Amino acid sequence: MRIVRYQYRNQKPAYGWLLEDKIGPIKGDIFGAFQRGEAKIPLEKAQLLCPVQPGKIICVARNFSAHAAEHGEEVPEVPTLFFKPTSALIGPGENIVLPPQSQRVEHESELAVVIGKKGRWISPDEVGDHILGYTIANDVTERIFQREDLLWSRAKGFDTFAPIGPWIETDFNTADAIISCRVNGDLRQMASTREMVHLVDQLIAFASSFMTLMPGDVLLTGTPEGVSKLEDGDLVEIEIEGIGVLSNPVVQAGQE
Repeated sequence: MRIVRYQYRNQKPAYGWLLEDKIGPIKGDIFGAFQRGEAKIPLEKAQLLCPVQPGKIICVARNFSAHAAEHGEEVPEVPTLFFKPTSALIGPGENIVLPPQSQRVEHESELAVVIGKKGRWISPDEVGDHILGYTIANDVTERIFQREDLLWSRAKGFDTFAPIGPWIETDFNTADAIISCRVNGDLRQMASTREMVHLVDQLIAFASSFMTLMPGDVLLTGTPEGVSKLEDGDLVEIEIEGIGVLSNPVVQAGQE
């Protein structure tokens, strides 16, 4: 099932489910008990929003060997985790804004895991019980600031630097799905999820060994090689086989 968060006409944002090109309302709690209503709203007439409102966005650094190598870094034996602020969130179709002080902003296409059940000390065999589904994320990064700063809060934390969407896919196999990124139609990144150094169950087990994961939390699983600079007027399209496409325009600050 594909879960969307959407706004239709002047109604309040709501959760729904997608059936081909129609949206049906969801009544209840997507992390608990809910009911699906009839899918009648045309997808093209609704505005898709960021599909989840997480309490925290957890990211994994250098989880693809080739990406680590393109930056001259070693692959860590233990996953290296960091956070992006929830204020950086945007949904599909919203603008990635290049900050006025930025020098080199780059895209990072990633598979994102949406936590569905509270957990601490989750074992790898129990991880599936704690996942609601999967979506697509762009870990937008100011690369110069990342190299200059000891920590990555500034490089990763600008407003609009966390596009997520277009929906949550609850039926997805992480074993061998292609992740690709195109900028203005040109292929920049392409790799399979099987190339991840630390797999989804390992990442969630590790993260939950020192913090409680809550329903709605999002875990970004790392980006393949091929990250490149974004310019004003670009269109970034990230596709994950079996999920869909996350598309976001790029604009210079002041031109939104």
